[in-house]
Amino acid sequence: MVEAVLIDLFSFTANLQSNIQGLLHNTLEAIEKCSSSHAPFVYVMCCQRQGSERNGEQESLLPALRGFQSLKRRLEVVCAQTTAAALYTVKQRLDENDLSIIKVIVSTLRKDLMKVYIDHLFTAVYQFEFEDLQVAPDSESLQISEHQHEGQMLPSQDMALIQSEIQMYLESLPSLKGELTILRSSLIPDDIFLHGFTTRTGGISYIPTLSSCNLFSSSKRRDPQIVVKENLRRLANAAGFNPEAFHRVKVDHANAVCIMGKTEPDDYDGIVTDQKGVTLAAPGADCIPVLFADPVRRACGAAHSGWKGTLLGVSMATVNAMVSEYGCNMKDILVVLGPSVGPCCYRLPHESAKEFHRIDPKCVRLFDSANPYIDIRRATRILLERGGILPENIQDDSITDQNQNITFCTACHPDKFYSHFRDGTNFGTQIGFISIKD
Repeated sequence: MVEAVLIDLFSFTANLQSNIQGLLHNTLEAIEKCSSSHAPFVYVMCCQRQGSERNGEQESLLPALRGFQSLKRRLEVVCAQTTAAALYTVKQRLDENDLSIIKVIVSTLRKDLMKVYIDHLFTAVYQFEFEDLQVAPDSESLQISEHQHEGQMLPSQDMALIQSEIQMYLESLPSLKGELTILRSSLIPDDIFLHGFTTRTGGISYIPTLSSCNLFSSSKRRDPQIVVKENLRRLANAAGFNPEAFHRVKVDHANAVCIMGKTEPDDYDGIVTDQKGVTLAAPGADCIPVLFADPVRRACGAAHSGWKGTLLGVSMATVNAMVSEYGCNMKDILVVLGPSVGPCCYRLPHESAKEFHRIDPKCVRLFDSANPYIDIRRATRILLERGGILPENIQDDSITDQNQNITFCTACHPDKFYSHFRDGTNFGTQIGFISIKD
């Protein structure tokens, strides 16, 4: 069942308001007749011309909106100077009301254009169906002011212009939840390496569980890739790295490691390099983002270590890649564990807990319960030390000076971090990142 209807009047010229009113009235009448049992949310998207009064466009459409009592409380006119701004505002309304099934009523000349905007601003969470906007015979003089490419692929130049328009709009948006904050470790020398762990503040993602500096997009979440790209751009500006030379692990919850400069695996949870100016990153939203640095050989790495990856030894696999590829010595490698879910909150079924108990009984609390508490950080430290990393070269939440602790529990700090465990399926993601300075 359609939950929302978007009527696109954006490109009709401003001097034809009477025709637009008639067109809108007829369209709303059709929606009301088809939706007697369940009135959908209705959004009318139109252009706010430069220099016009802010509410002028809305007021000009009021005569067409009167009389639709069943739609009245769920009908909104959204005016903006660009299609990107108008559609992004509509997206915010859809997300506020948790709507996912949308009918788009659009002129045939705008349909392909609108599909490109939607592809950039929405994910597979949303379902769209399209219906032609019926223009009355006496309104044939209505003009479309933008691209006219009915039923064919838009030229690449037009595609690039649309993406540029969206990017410019997103760049103009204010940061949410405060300033962008980066946590840094005192263990990694900042004269050689640029590194940090992000928090959830300072981005533009607005959905509560994703707000605001979400750095991962997927088909199952409501934050599109282009919003994540803007968050990354702001992070890169604040941290001082090049977002075009940014490489994030392709999470598989296993122990494969990518060597920068060699054939990239389809999936991997560790990545290493000795190239300057290349930023490596690992995500975390309960799983541990782990950073590795060798100031002697000037090599670095990043790994994503969830409970499966921890048991499979992804951290030592990353260390071993640095040793074999760059000649690193175990005693020189520094390892920092970033924000992740702590043993105070994280529980696993008893069968999985057994594996952590075998590493060390101290990695499990309430072992005899159906869902014991698990310390994936302690397990990671133990496996690293057994592999040859010096205890003093590992920084986690066990450090003596807790003022230097950056391995916070993500589930315990909703103001600072995202947490899959706490927030459910539509969760945000922070990252740990590292690069060798030029």
